[in-house]
Amino acid sequence: MYKKQTRFGANYTPSRGWFHHWLDFNIDEIRYDLDSIAGLGLDHVRVFALWPHFHPNRSLIRGQSLEDLRAMVDAAAERGLDVSVDGLQGHLSSFDFLPAWTQTWHAKNLFTDPKILDGQAAYLTALAGAVADRPNFLGMSLGNEFSQFSSAVHPQQSKATPEEAEHWVATMLAACAAGAPNARHHHSEYDAAFFDGRHGFNPGTALQYGSMPTVHSWVFNNTAQTYGGMSEQSLRLAEYLIELARSWAPDPAGQIWLQEVGAPSPHVAASDAAEFSRRTLEYALDCENLWGVTWWCSHDVDRALLDFPELEYSLGLLANNQEVKPQGTAVSEFARQNREQPVTARPRSAALVLDVGNESTAPDRAQCAPGGMFFEAWMSLAMAGERPAVVLAGKAQDHDHLAARGITAVLNVADVASGEFKH
Repeated sequence: MYKKQTRFGANYTPSRGWFHHWLDFNIDEIRYDLDSIAGLGLDHVRVFALWPHFHPNRSLIRGQSLEDLRAMVDAAAERGLDVSVDGLQGHLSSFDFLPAWTQTWHAKNLFTDPKILDGQAAYLTALAGAVADRPNFLGMSLGNEFSQFSSAVHPQQSKATPEEAEHWVATMLAACAAGAPNARHHHSEYDAAFFDGRHGFNPGTALQYGSMPTVHSWVFNNTAQTYGGMSEQSLRLAEYLIELARSWAPDPAGQIWLQEVGAPSPHVAASDAAEFSRRTLEYALDCENLWGVTWWCSHDVDRALLDFPELEYSLGLLANNQEVKPQGTAVSEFARQNREQPVTARPRSAALVLDVGNESTAPDRAQCAPGGMFFEAWMSLAMAGERPAVVLAGKAQDHDHLAARGITAVLNVADVASGEFKH
């Protein structure tokens, strides 16, 4: 099932109704969309169940919704597409989707309340079990950046300490495994896990649980705003995040999944979207052991739907009428070329040392954010042609670790900043 070449896929956003399509599920429309995705030469999709629709009461997981999910996975199989299923939606494109039994008069902490956790776990087990026997089922992701509910800026925050976050992730992954013990299950975080030392979900939790680390790369995280949408910093953001993730990964030779990346307008001008896509993919494919790239997203959000942030309406590889957009052509060409001539990235022989304090909780991780000291140093090296890896300070003198990764030189941030580094 897992090919040696990098996988290429799309996060499936239905062309009609967006994720509200579950309310009036139409398998013929799904097939039509999947035909277009397969026509791009992609090999997998990531699909999203809406939690409140599938699980409206803590004791009620709707059988019809599970049947609809099975029908979608089967339709994908007919078109040669594997499927990863995201469960706790949770959060999608600025909207939050929570069932009534978690809110208002019933509101409890989403990460720590025993009844909430029991309900979440039962739901994930049911979802995984519903498609566990499908040969094209890749596995579950817990939800789309669900940890954003723990952020201090969330209007209805569910606070989580690092220990509570770790327990939640481990519990939910175990629930997925209970439903589908032979699949590979994951979880995804947004960049606060790597950039914000106050955030309870930290790099240790983000990268040391699940079958493989996942990375979400969005240049609207102050990269494009600071440096420009077509700057090297923006074009290399996915590459940077992959290498940053690898420094914490339990297996430095293990695979990493670029689970979300896109060309958001107006941060990336529509006229630049194809070139942005091509160059972002070129840099990302220069990272070793990249399992796959899953573009966000398959289809544009229909402008008949209101109140989305403007950038959400134009992220698709395909328009609502199935027309292939310029970024769709660019991603399609990469997918086809890679299938015919797989890219093998060379080891990165130079590594930049990252000191974030405690390497699990990473209290000093703000330096990794755009504009931060470490971010600036890594980008300087990359733009000088160094192809830098990242090594945590606690492993910078571990010769076995360095040798396993092919690292022959370690560079310090201060030396890079002063221009005095040599390699």
